[in-house]
Amino acid sequence: MRNHTPVTEFLLTGIPHTQGLEHMLFVFFLTFYLLTLVGNLLILLAILTSSNLHTPMYFFLGNLSVFDIFFPSVSSPKMMLYLLGRSRTISYQGCACQLFFYHFLGCTECFLYTVMAYDRFAAICHPLRYTAIMNPRVCAILTLSTWIGSSVHASVLTFLVFKLPYCGPKEVGNFFCDISVVLPLACADTSLAQTVSFTNVGVVALLCFLLVLTSYTRIVISVLRISSSEGRHRAFSTCSAHLTSVLLFYGPVVLVYLQPASSSWLESVVPLFNNIVTPSLNPLIYSLRNKDVKLALRKALIQGVHT
Repeated sequence: MRNHTPVTEFLLTGIPHTQGLEHMLFVFFLTFYLLTLVGNLLILLAILTSSNLHTPMYFFLGNLSVFDIFFPSVSSPKMMLYLLGRSRTISYQGCACQLFFYHFLGCTECFLYTVMAYDRFAAICHPLRYTAIMNPRVCAILTLSTWIGSSVHASVLTFLVFKLPYCGPKEVGNFFCDISVVLPLACADTSLAQTVSFTNVGVVALLCFLLVLTSYTRIVISVLRISSSEGRHRAFSTCSAHLTSVLLFYGPVVLVYLQPASSSWLESVVPLFNNIVTPSLNPLIYSLRNKDVKLALRKALIQGVHT
């Protein structure tokens, strides 16, 4: 180690097998990034300006929109810059920041989907006690807990990865810094960091998924007990948007972990889907079939035009 110079910057190699497609990819990513920003800002505008949407479900949806704005912002600006021919290098500190915020925001979204599933469970399975169960104090505690838990989770992972020495090579085999592509560049034993990070990420994702699954199992049982078909349809319609978002969030992750052989292309494209595509789809998912959101958004836009 004494004969090696510590790495002060890393080189992002980008998405494998996309040479010559830089300009097309730039337009693609820029389009989805702008859709993400505009869509989630409109959802926030509708929730903040309409008193009818000041309920626990829309409070958590507003939080989700905030994190959907920041999540793609961790990697998209840097990625679009190097697609335009700018430098592919990222500083050591910048790489650490990317890794921290990627896992902080990703873990927060994972926790938020779990809390939103519990909110739907309380609304459908205990409608008469819903306002007491999901009172403002409980909503604030749940939201604060997701932030604190995610911050601890990301801090542990970032510390384990970047306490290791890096002395070359410095080519990061992806379009942003993540554990799986940064750890192999370390000049020391990475077994502890690999074990803890894999266990930490796996336990958090699996626990959240099981809690969501438990909530929806109880919801389905309760809905099937409703005698009228209209009542069942109304109950299911309140959950359809959240369930779609959960499937979009967990589907790509499951695809990576259950693939029979490792694929560098798939391991780059799947995070790309979670980083860019899913945050842009969430506003559409939560507004297209939601009359309250569409009405509030229409009112807010009309007021803005008149002002």
